[in-house]
Amino acid sequence: MIKLKRRAFLAGTSAALILPALPVFAADFKEADVLKTKVSSGALPGLKERLPENPLVVKPVESVGKYGGDWNMALVGGGSLSMLFRYQAYEPLLRYTPDWSGVTLNVAESFEGDADSKVYTIRLRKGMKWSDGHPYTTADIKFWYDTVFTDKRVAFVGQDHWKSGGKPAKLEIVDEQTFKVIFDKPNGLFPLQVAWANNDQTTRTPKHYLEQFHIDFNPKADELAKQRGFESWIASFQAAAGFQDDNAFFLNSSKKPCVHAWMFTIAPGENTERAVAERNPYYWKVDTEGNQLPYMDRIVYQMVADPQVLLLKAMQGEVDLMDQYIATPNNKSVLYDAREQGGYDFYTLTSTEANVMNFIFNLNHNDETKRKLFRNKDFRAALSTALDRQSLIDAVLVGQGAPAQPSIKKEDPLYNEQLATQFTAYDVDKANAMLDQIVPKRDDQNFRLDEKGRRLTIIFEIDQARAVFLDLFQLVIPMFQAVGIDAQMRSMDRSLWETRVRQGRDFDATAHQFGANGGVAAMLDPRYYVPTDANAMYAPAWQLWYRDRANANAEEPPESTKSQLALYDKLKATSDASGQREVMKQILQGAADNFYVFGISLPPDGYGIVKNNMKNITKIMPNSFGWPTPAPTMPEQFYKA
Repeated sequence: MIKLKRRAFLAGTSAALILPALPVFAADFKEADVLKTKVSSGALPGLKERLPENPLVVKPVESVGKYGGDWNMALVGGGSLSMLFRYQAYEPLLRYTPDWSGVTLNVAESFEGDADSKVYTIRLRKGMKWSDGHPYTTADIKFWYDTVFTDKRVAFVGQDHWKSGGKPAKLEIVDEQTFKVIFDKPNGLFPLQVAWANNDQTTRTPKHYLEQFHIDFNPKADELAKQRGFESWIASFQAAAGFQDDNAFFLNSSKKPCVHAWMFTIAPGENTERAVAERNPYYWKVDTEGNQLPYMDRIVYQMVADPQVLLLKAMQGEVDLMDQYIATPNNKSVLYDAREQGGYDFYTLTSTEANVMNFIFNLNHNDETKRKLFRNKDFRAALSTALDRQSLIDAVLVGQGAPAQPSIKKEDPLYNEQLATQFTAYDVDKANAMLDQIVPKRDDQNFRLDEKGRRLTIIFEIDQARAVFLDLFQLVIPMFQAVGIDAQMRSMDRSLWETRVRQGRDFDATAHQFGANGGVAAMLDPRYYVPTDANAMYAPAWQLWYRDRANANAEEPPESTKSQLALYDKLKATSDASGQREVMKQILQGAADNFYVFGISLPPDGYGIVKNNMKNITKIMPNSFGWPTPAPTMPEQFYKA
């Protein structure tokens, strides 16, 4: 593995960034017995024909492993498929290092940026193949660029790291393995953004499979679309590519070739009880002794209805490694006591999140009265002041934490005291006085009335799999009611939450957890500080304006937010680390002044469970979706003793 120097990591390309190809450690490659059998029967070509000329060499965390076994996992609810980037589907051109100190080569054999951060030259691995044996080349990159990134008919939104100054980068194909990405303006964050969780679509767009659904490549694409139950080839292609949302990418995807260590044979949506991913015979990584990875035969995901069911399965030893949904403060003692019964122990997750729970009001609400009210900073500040954070921390977080807003951790150079501490002092009288200036009228039950004389009801729509949120809201709702707000909670399955909240404009408010609390992570995921993407759920229309001003649902933001977005553009165009930090500090000060969202506490370190027979597990790792825990620790080298 190659680690960049700290300066290069922070700046992306403060000078020429060159990640050279790595030599293969062993020429005598070996494979799993199940694949040897298929080769002997003629069902598969030999291993050397399946590997690229220069496979990526992975050094195991503890020891060279042994082949075989299932990695037993779970997926909670119908809308949690983004978790698959954490376990199975993190294979970008560059990936983050296991300690998140930089980026390193992955699908790309080499990656070079010029001194101005405007031209990147990337070379793929010669002979690398998709999971069905078809070559992976720059033809796939060009297909993605032409049909996904720049095809306005298909109208996918995103991939902003491929843009500078609002303009898409130019793609230049040099040969079958080499291409250039050319920006009009410096894009110093590009290498870091390529490695971010599900950012890199260039490694997930198999031309030979997807072209059948696109009218430019298949004149009968409309007919095929109707056979598949779609009105036109556009909807059919969107579904097949799956880039509209994470769930769509993985749903019913067993026929879609991939470059992942395991490929779905039973994909989510194809079975109600489980999903199964089997080893990819064309996987392009080997260990230091030349053994083709992955070690484990399969990943088996149980489809679980709710976190309580998952907790029981974990305690009974049915889950090999997991932290999402079950590793809550309240569950820790229960899981600790069941360690012997379940045959597992703990690993540590270092916190990278902006808050344990962020209160998010819909500042672009379709209801004009609510929109005006929610955009009033003093209204949000009053509700923040109405929260007794310490009692929430003591009761639900088992005393772990300290009152804080969504912010940067104190030991980080980007720390902003105003952002972290404002409106965190609990004061019901002050909150009531602030609200009296905004919504003074009340009904006969002492609830406040809005400008139209309606009871001021705010419904927080919550993903039901977030057990900590549900527990917190049992105490939060009376706090809001104590200042005259008819607060209510509506919990729902993750898939409905995604539709209602992430893709909707009719919801009042929600709560979420992620974002980043320091350093480069905050620059790459500034969701609570500036609305740059769909994770800024408080401003769905403003983030669309930033990403695609022609979108019918986009809305021009107020000047204060436009200034934030302009600063983020400046950040992306800055190549040196010190310059990036200075711009980010300005963004954070703007976030403090705008006060878009509020929270409860910066999160303490977390934990996860891992079965005792699981080997090559990194025992301390960051907890983040952007660094999709535990994927950068290379699950392909996990094995069972």
